[in-house]
Amino acid sequence: MARKKVIEIVLDTETTGLDYTKERMVEFAAVRLENGVIKDSFETLINPEQHIRRSSIAIHGITEEMVANAPTEAEVMPKILEFIGDYPIVAHNAIFDYSYINEAAKRVTGKGITNPRVDTEFLFKEVYPEFVSHGLDNLMKKFEIEISDRHRAMGDTMGLALAYPKLKKLYDKKYDWQIKQIDNIDYLFERYLRIQQAISTMQCELQDLKSIFKIYFEKGGEEITATTGETLTYQSKHGFGYDFEQIKDILDDIGVLKKAVKLNNGFVDRLVGGHSLDDEVRNKIKEARQDLSEVRSVQIVKAPNSTNVNH
Repeated sequence: MARKKVIEIVLDTETTGLDYTKERMVEFAAVRLENGVIKDSFETLINPEQHIRRSSIAIHGITEEMVANAPTEAEVMPKILEFIGDYPIVAHNAIFDYSYINEAAKRVTGKGITNPRVDTEFLFKEVYPEFVSHGLDNLMKKFEIEISDRHRAMGDTMGLALAYPKLKKLYDKKYDWQIKQIDNIDYLFERYLRIQQAISTMQCELQDLKSIFKIYFEKGGEEITATTGETLTYQSKHGFGYDFEQIKDILDDIGVLKKAVKLNNGFVDRLVGGHSLDDEVRNKIKEARQDLSEVRSVQIVKAPNSTNVNH
């Protein structure tokens, strides 16, 4: 029996900025996979007919001079849409690239795309949840893939196209196992809660032991080395609170403001999505967007009047 042909389009885009409602693509690259094997490719620079932000140029290196004679969005989108067809789109943080292509398609043809999308960042997180970062660099490093032109559309596309079949194989095996567990979902939820409670209990036990260690050192105890080589030691240091308004300009002048201050992106998202801002301020904040991501999560709602700490 002949093997069914599975066609997928692995792609990447480079853009003028990071707000897909206002910014435009400056480069598009895609490869056609047939049963995990690269069969065709397409790439093009695109004249966005608007300014390319310096922050974006710093990432992909594509300047306005480089795209001055490139085809415009209106000229190139029919070719892009022909190449991707109605096949699944595979991309790392797929919502980003999908959103730009979808907006461009609507501007040029009057309708968006309906292709299924596969987010390899999501697959990577599912298969290797222990990784601290699930960016494309780590994915390629995991599968020992080396590419040139990192952060250019075709470079990233080729790297992903080589990693994706290996990642997909592992994900499909895990997903198949997960599907087989669905009939046990009630039991698994109870089991999850027991594990959650056990972890909480163990964390409390660890904290109790650390409290004893602290008392030991405060009474003059010496460092202790375990038979496995770990050393138990003790240190004390002071921490201070600072008036941000007084030091903001100083931190900015010496070039460490971004490192010293972590923006609460969730708060800003809620602020922009609320009704307390006027349109001018809201739009100014939107212009500062630097990334687009999609988060899907399961939540556990505590039982009413529960005395269990983690229920």
